[in-house]
Amino acid sequence: MVRIRLARLPGERVLVVGDGPPGERERVLDAADLAAYVAEREAADGPRWVWDDTARWYPPLLAAGVRVERCHDLRLARRVLRRAPAVDVRLLAGDEAEHWDRLAPSAPSDPALFAVEDTAEHLRADLEDARQLAAATASPEPARLGLLLAAESAGALVAAEMTWAGVPWRTDVHERLLVDLLGPRPPRGARPQRLEALAGEVRAAFDAPGLNPDSRLELLAALRRAGLDVTDTRAGTLRRVDHPGIEPLLRYKRLAHLFSTNGWSWIDQWVRDGRFRPSYQPAGSATGRWSSNGGGALSFPVQVRSAAVADEGWVLVVADVAQLEPRVLAGMSGDRALARSARGADLYQGMVDDGAVASRNDAKLGLLGAMYGATSGESGRMVAELTRRYPAAFGLVEAAARAGERGEVVRTLLGRGSPGLGDAWDRDPDDPPLDPDGEARRRRAHGRFTRNFVVQGTGAEWALCWIADLRNRLWRLGGTGPVTSRPHLVLFLHDEVVVHAPAGLAAAVVAEVTEAAAAAGRLLFPGAALDFPLSVSVVRSYAEAGKGGAAGEDGAAGEDES
Repeated sequence: MVRIRLARLPGERVLVVGDGPPGERERVLDAADLAAYVAEREAADGPRWVWDDTARWYPPLLAAGVRVERCHDLRLARRVLRRAPAVDVRLLAGDEAEHWDRLAPSAPSDPALFAVEDTAEHLRADLEDARQLAAATASPEPARLGLLLAAESAGALVAAEMTWAGVPWRTDVHERLLVDLLGPRPPRGARPQRLEALAGEVRAAFDAPGLNPDSRLELLAALRRAGLDVTDTRAGTLRRVDHPGIEPLLRYKRLAHLFSTNGWSWIDQWVRDGRFRPSYQPAGSATGRWSSNGGGALSFPVQVRSAAVADEGWVLVVADVAQLEPRVLAGMSGDRALARSARGADLYQGMVDDGAVASRNDAKLGLLGAMYGATSGESGRMVAELTRRYPAAFGLVEAAARAGERGEVVRTLLGRGSPGLGDAWDRDPDDPPLDPDGEARRRRAHGRFTRNFVVQGTGAEWALCWIADLRNRLWRLGGTGPVTSRPHLVLFLHDEVVVHAPAGLAAAVVAEVTEAAAAAGRLLFPGAALDFPLSVSVVRSYAEAGKGGAAGEDGAAGEDES
């Protein structure tokens, strides 16, 4: 495949380096002509565009109505290669290498594409691309690493397109919800009326006239003065306490969380032109899972989902995969018994039907306990019993835990490496060494991290392959014009996608979402006969989508516990 490298040059220019003969490989374009050039080459030969950061290059192309099918994100790829156990990092050394190591992700508040005159802003994409290709090719597993780098870069394209398209958002619905729950919008710096009224109830209940219930220290002191033996102010702790002030305090905390995280200020900052436009950070966590630089896109708030409403004549297709991480564990470990249980819609029930456990809850406790390191209680007991039933699967995570305790690096299926023991802990080099017990605790904690890393990271790889394939399938469903005129992804939450689609194409989108999930399974686990079943809803509002399944069962965040 043709690779075209793009690099910024001073003076609003772009260096283009292609695959042609040496005398024809390089050319310089004015930045204003880049979109037309990319559109022409995209239509002619569909190259792989190589650039330093997709979040910097792709949004201006989307604004000009240009969509690209493939790219290679040098920033993301370098992060993968530097930590991959199968890569000789010496091959990544060379001119400008230190600048590439420090390159940070672009954010919406960053300067325009060519606005900064700085050496680090004009890195040679062709030089770095050659280093990365050499490092990946020289590794013992170039095919797996190549798939990981392609999936990582495709994910960056998805993130940019989702930010560009935005989630369809009804500000009037959101504001009506806020008024119903909180009262009219307050002046800046003030509490809404109903929140202030609840604060008064809390003060009266705890005989604390000056209490600021937003202050954890003040609130904890008031609770203790009232004779309550609590060590924190988390909602889960407070629910176990018997006091007449607890009920209004819990209501206050829920509404205060809504006001601070998804109130009027959130609308002002993150909703524009009828769209919620969060800022995604692909591979924002060590496992390769995404994070969000703002907007809370990866912990989409239940309270305001009713404001996510499809455009007139369009629908939202919401799909999440059931029990993703346990299925990934079955595939990557090659455990035939667990894979057999994973061939149905409910892996946990499959374990019951296979005679491994007596109840679905036992299956869930045992598998999640194995992946997260449960050693005591009911989960610990189930882990011990299921280890005998599924030795390959449970042995894989146990080996990852022991490696982490020894300070070794573990890896995902496609080769992403974990942080080392020193990287994973925020300890000042000048701190005194830990005593033997402290060092042992530190190593056990790192072992719990590496135990889950191998599974969660491979789950993230499966999800990247899913959305990369789905992105192109949606484009091919038809339509003319830009991304937003066709079915397109608007939200991705680890194991769940939301597609905004014309109502007439809803059935076709459901079919493509489902087939893309199956294709991702075949790609990562060929011959494993694993199912990756989806729960799919076609709705007008995101609040109407069937929830539960994967998000709840694989440990996604629930309600606020602050």
